[in-house]
Amino acid sequence: MPSWLQPVAANQPITPIVETIRGLLTDTPVQDEAWWAIGWCVVILVVAVAWGSWLFRRKAGRR
Repeated sequence: MPSWLQPVAANQPITPIVETIRGLLTDTPVQDEAWWAIGWCVVILVVAVAWGSWLFRRKAGRR
């Protein structure tokens, strides 16, 4: 794996979310994975809302 891609692979959001869901469904301890999953979901939501509102304002201004 290239050195520039290693931080992305080490800090991607899918693994904590999947591990949290798996732990909750199998009734096993989720430890810190749950906090990472919640944090990633909040970050993704904030980015999506900001981007969506920017796109909406941009498209609504053009008629």
